[in-house]
Amino acid sequence: MPPRPTSILKAIIMGPPGSGKGTVSNRIVTKFSLHHISSGDILRHHIRNNTELGVEAKKFTSSGLLVPDNLVTKLILSELKQIEDRSWLLDGFPRTVSQAEELDSNYNVDVVLNLDVPFDTITDRISKRWIHPASGRTYNLDFNPPVTAGKDDATGEDLVQREDDKPESVKKRLELYSDMTKPLLDYYRLEKLLLSTQTFVHPW
Repeated sequence: MPPRPTSILKAIIMGPPGSGKGTVSNRIVTKFSLHHISSGDILRHHIRNNTELGVEAKKFTSSGLLVPDNLVTKLILSELKQIEDRSWLLDGFPRTVSQAEELDSNYNVDVVLNLDVPFDTITDRISKRWIHPASGRTYNLDFNPPVTAGKDDATGEDLVQREDDKPESVKKRLELYSDMTKPLLDYYRLEKLLLSTQTFVHPW
């Protein structure tokens, strides 16, 4: 294992859909001057720029398939090699134990922050999210309700609820997330790197 630097922080953030992970990540990287590495952003960058890895990844995404673990790992490790003298926060990677083990063989992770928000809380709040399709304006019936129920404040047009925001859809996504990440959380718990918090940050 490589020696652990004392002045460079290597962190990972995890959290289910709707936990406010994006908001928390932005606050962390701003406060602690970390380099934010989002696996989704990195993947899209490589595909958009037709890099060697991007072309390979596009073969899967264009067919609606998940990009294989080993290819995602290559993308992330290639990014990390460019910033080895900087602190970073990984977001969206690793997703599997095999990816975590490959990461560990190259870098010593200092901490894994897990946003352990109750699924009932997430389901309740996401299911109260409504949008104005034309503008993308977002409302929440609890925190940012429209002046007139069901209508956009600016245009008076109807608000809609995305299929992904309906309670049954949210529940399925959260169950899938739980099944996929439990082995990873167990892995980092055994490594004594896992720091869980139940603090909920509203994602809109």
